[in-house]
Amino acid sequence: MIGSEITRFLLAGGLAAAINWLARIALSLWLPLEAAILVAYAIGMLAGFFLYRRFVFQAEAGSIGRQAVLFLAVNALGAVVVLATTLGLALLAGRLLPGLAPALAETLAHGFAIGIGAVANYLGHRALTFGQSRGAFSGQRSGG
Repeated sequence: MIGSEITRFLLAGGLAAAINWLARIALSLWLPLEAAILVAYAIGMLAGFFLYRRFVFQAEAGSIGRQAVLFLAVNALGAVVVLATTLGLALLAGRLLPGLAPALAETLAHGFAIGIGAVANYLGHRALTFGQSRGAFSGQRSGG
């Protein structure tokens, strides 16, 4: 049922996003913001692949190579969106709220940007990565 799949996606994606977000905070102690975002995104993406594959889309074991390539492609686009959104929102927050600490503006912007990327990732993974494009919004599962 699509409702339960979306719930599983939100839970697994929330965990992967939390891993991403917390990793970015820690990595920012040693790396510039842009590098920390991209490295943290990769860490969250790795967690997400295994969580989505196992708990959300329940993909067949034999197609892991193809799924990994498509997962990387969908998430590469997501990484660009998250990076651009984070940088744009952090800049906007800095201009609109000049008293806001830059680290806090970056953290809030990054959290919001991860949320924006989640919707596109769900649709991309459902349609491409894990091969369930037919019946995607009708509640039907297609074969993988």
